[in-house]
Amino acid sequence: MKRIDRIYAYLVEQSQGKTLDEWIRIEGFTASDIAKDLGILRNNVSAELNKLLRQKRIIKIKGRPVHYLVKQIMEDLLGTKLPEDQYEYENILEVTGGQSPDPGNGPSANHDTAWETNPFDDLIGSKTSLKVQVEQAKAAVLYPPHGLHTLIVGQTGVGKTLFANLMFNYAKLAAPFMDEDAQFIVFNCADYANNPQLLISHIFGHIKGAFTGADSEKDGLVSKADGGMLFLDEIHRLPPEGQEMLFYFMDTGTYAKLGETERNRNANVLIVGATTEDPESSLLKTFVRRIPILIRIPSFEERPAIDKIEILKFLLAIEANRVQKPIKIDAESMKALIGNTSYGNVGQLKSNIQLVCANGFLHCLHDDVITIHFKDLPSELKNGFFYFSRKRQEIQELSDLIDSYLTVYPEGENKALFEEDPYEPDFNLYNIIEDKVSFMMEQDVSDEDINRFLKLDIDIHLNKFYNKFSSYALNREKILKIVSEDILNFSEEVQDIVEKRLKCKVNERFLLAFSLHLTSFLKRVKNQQVANYTNIENVINDRPQEYQLSLDICKMIGEKYRVHVPVKEAMYLTILLTSLIDEQKAEQVAILVAAHGFSTASSMVSVVKSLLGESNVDCIDMPLDMDPKYVLEEMKRRVKEIDMGKGVLLLVDMGSLTGFGDVITQETGIKTRTIDMVTTALVIEAIRKATIMEMDLDDIYESLKEFRGYGSYQMESKPRETGKPVKPQAILSVCSTGEGTAEKLKQLITRLLKNIGKTNIAVIPLPINEVEEKKEMLMQKYDILLAVGIADPKVQAPFVPLESLFMGDGETQVTHLIQNHQLLKQPPRSPAMVREMTEESLNEFLTFLNPKKVITAITAFVTALEKIAERPFNNASKINMNIHIGCALERMVTQSGLIYKNDITPEKTAKIKKYKKAAQIFEDQLKLKLSDDELYYIADMIDHLSAEQTAAVR
Repeated sequence: MKRIDRIYAYLVEQSQGKTLDEWIRIEGFTASDIAKDLGILRNNVSAELNKLLRQKRIIKIKGRPVHYLVKQIMEDLLGTKLPEDQYEYENILEVTGGQSPDPGNGPSANHDTAWETNPFDDLIGSKTSLKVQVEQAKAAVLYPPHGLHTLIVGQTGVGKTLFANLMFNYAKLAAPFMDEDAQFIVFNCADYANNPQLLISHIFGHIKGAFTGADSEKDGLVSKADGGMLFLDEIHRLPPEGQEMLFYFMDTGTYAKLGETERNRNANVLIVGATTEDPESSLLKTFVRRIPILIRIPSFEERPAIDKIEILKFLLAIEANRVQKPIKIDAESMKALIGNTSYGNVGQLKSNIQLVCANGFLHCLHDDVITIHFKDLPSELKNGFFYFSRKRQEIQELSDLIDSYLTVYPEGENKALFEEDPYEPDFNLYNIIEDKVSFMMEQDVSDEDINRFLKLDIDIHLNKFYNKFSSYALNREKILKIVSEDILNFSEEVQDIVEKRLKCKVNERFLLAFSLHLTSFLKRVKNQQVANYTNIENVINDRPQEYQLSLDICKMIGEKYRVHVPVKEAMYLTILLTSLIDEQKAEQVAILVAAHGFSTASSMVSVVKSLLGESNVDCIDMPLDMDPKYVLEEMKRRVKEIDMGKGVLLLVDMGSLTGFGDVITQETGIKTRTIDMVTTALVIEAIRKATIMEMDLDDIYESLKEFRGYGSYQMESKPRETGKPVKPQAILSVCSTGEGTAEKLKQLITRLLKNIGKTNIAVIPLPINEVEEKKEMLMQKYDILLAVGIADPKVQAPFVPLESLFMGDGETQVTHLIQNHQLLKQPPRSPAMVREMTEESLNEFLTFLNPKKVITAITAFVTALEKIAERPFNNASKINMNIHIGCALERMVTQSGLIYKNDITPEKTAKIKKYKKAAQIFEDQLKLKLSDDELYYIADMIDHLSAEQTAAVR
């Protein structure tokens, strides 16, 4: 039997016996389902389904994912012929002519009011992407006699709490067992996850004397929710004994308070749980079996374009009502907001919308309409626009649904569907802004200063509030590219325990470092490799609290992954924990750069920060017409701000700036030294000596007086004039054990060195517990260029943190640091990490083209684009551009190129001529030609690259 016949026979066989109501609920078959059941590649299944579609033997239901139905079977069920010229439908109801499941056949037959006033009608997607979930929820609350306990599964921010609340509202209308005065009780199990006794007490209550501090008897949430619904968020954080007590209550309707021996209390409660985890791995199997209904809420990414736009409009309408002004937003901003919602889901979209609306309100203080333009968006939100570079179908759908501008008016209720929203700040930002505007206007403060002060307010009130969601989620998304989600989830749980037990915050690299350490340990166990543990018993005495905590973590690892964890692993964990605990930064010399010109000083400092990261450095630009007295006052103010107790080094260019140091010291009491003829290289060297080598002010000054830059020549390999032999060069890789993670780091750095033609530099793994013992020996034996890893070994060389190497422009940092140290000026080749990540991504997106074959041509094309744009792109932009171009080439193969729908200006036409010339490389090497439409989209991508997205170094 041919493959196409196998697939059609499968569709017919699986369709037998299904009713119209069932088809409305399941919508049809997906290509993935068919591929899985028949063992055929999904791409091949899709190709055969398209053939069947052209033969008019099946029909297609659009959506995400697409569903297919056997045309003849649907015609038999409907008792009528479907149109011959139509084989694609928007939804299943269009096929059935608007018919919906017969309420007379279901448990809701006696509750007509539920169909008339359905709370789920307020839920965006209830008739599309959430239709099946809504039907499941209705069935759960209407099932006799007391409904079915339910588990809602979905990522953070998809609306699990909202969905549970709508279930409750629907139950109050339609369920016979729930009265009007029934309560909806919400409890987050994570709040007491580390105190099982207290957690169980909150849910079931306790009697007097049940535990220390239980001075009186107390009812639990089960008692309060009697006759209603108890929503347990993050239910996977319930300890096993809590799950057992809960599933006994679900079975029998009886329970006991904590401290009681017999379960003689009764309550009628519908339990609804929610989790972000896989229930099979995070909950007891006996507990999961007691929950008959499992509802999976799709992520924002999985929702269709129409749902995303409706959610965006709804959230904008909430802000319009808050501020009582219309909000006008352009199409690019809408796409950026939607595209930026790559984590955090609807909750994150809400936070981003509040941020842009607050900024828009600030810029339109005296206008009747708040206008939001793409150019005014924060750079991190602009990145969302480039997300669509590899989503051809979705950007086409959004473009079809979005006009050039959308205006939302403050009309109607448009209030949040549920009050308990963790993404809702407990303040009204617009009121804060208006109050401060009124106050400052009364004080005759200029509009420019008002805007500056209030911009700071927005950052303080809103950015910090949402930082707990966005930065965490962003880091999480990046870490998941390196370790498995199960490992990361466990690491997050460990981080929570560490911070609570040690009563301090761990630094930002904890999750990445611990995840990698755990991954390498489990890999060793799986491969039956024995680690070469060194003698580190002294940590037991030096860090008793951390060691005891490490023992407990090792026990958790053993229980979760069912492995034996050696005692010495706890010792290594102790060292790891110690190195990752945030400590107050040591005092160091501060640097202030001042130079004539509008951006001379700030440009130098910007370059230095991009290379070495944030340091205790500030800058002052001095336009030629600026009064020197003003500059002096500003320098005094900045010196006071940045001084950390060890003085301030002033790096200036010329003129009056060279004489300000003595005046500043005399009037502020802060010691300063001044070096003139400032250059970018001088600033780099000053910061390196201040932060990495921790030198004193006078020592830095003396060492830099004669500094004239790193030079522009190739360093000779002959011995120095002193006659001492040249030491071999090395990079230190600081890790937890010297194995696993260290090897991964070593491989990565070796690739980077090979890419810049420096294969003679050794990469030395250095376990963190051996740093103090071995660093002096290593410094004597090697010329150490830099260190990378989980902690700075303080070896008088630059340090690149682990997270910067994996997540940021760490490759660029390493390259620059090595080249500067070696006085090299030849340009490096295309970054290895960019190429590697591009290939990995294209392997997922391309079907017909071989990423290894096309990547060279793509890289050359992007290099040509940089020359045309007259600015280099950073790594993130290059990866986005490479992937977009790879997908565009694939579209040329399949003859499904994008159709450009934006305005074509003479400027764009002129650019396209240059792009066409550069794109000739694809015709020469691949025999493929990019269409003008595709080139116009590439031009748009380059036009929208913000200053933050391009490298400042030239």
